Amino acid sequence: MIPPTGPVHRPTGPPAGPDANSPRRSVILDVVLDLVFRTAVLFGLFLLFAGHNAPGGGFVSGLVIGTALVLRYVAGGAAEVDRVLPLEEHVLLGAGLLLAFASGAAGWIFGGAFLYGAKATLEIPVLGTVNATSALVFDVGVDLVVIGLVLGLLRSLGAAADRDADDVDTRRGVAS
Repeated sequence: MIPPTGPVHRPTGPPAGPDANSPRRSVILDVVLDLVFRTAVLFGLFLLFAGHNAPGGGFVSGLVIGTALVLRYVAGGAAEVDRVLPLEEHVLLGAGLLLAFASGAAGWIFGGAFLYGAKATLEIPVLGTVNATSALVFDVGVDLVVIGLVLGLLRSLGAAADRDADDVDTRRGVAS
């Protein structure tokens, strides 16, 4: 049998990324992916802030948000991850390390020991009384480091997989 010639049929739907020439995906996939991604990010932020009184914190929050980024990568590739999080991984890693170290070094100022805990009570008009601790700043730093590591892994290891997939499509004669 002779294979049919002509353009390759791709499913219809909104474009995967900002590029209008990118392959189209299912609308249902995009809606469900967006719902799951946003829910995972909100749950990760909840874990970040609830980690002081319950299990959780910066590391677990980073893992949950990183898993959401991996889900985005599986569904849409590196372009999808770049669209959702346009920051460079070294910026996230550097900011996270700086925050974590600064919160530890602040202990030298307040109590004389590295990572000495400090607590402040703030009155915020909409939220009311909020207790902020230096551990929260440390957890935010750890969260940024974990997210930066996941982002770096997706961009470095995933870039080779994307190039290999493009090579296979080119050999098959599929326009990408």
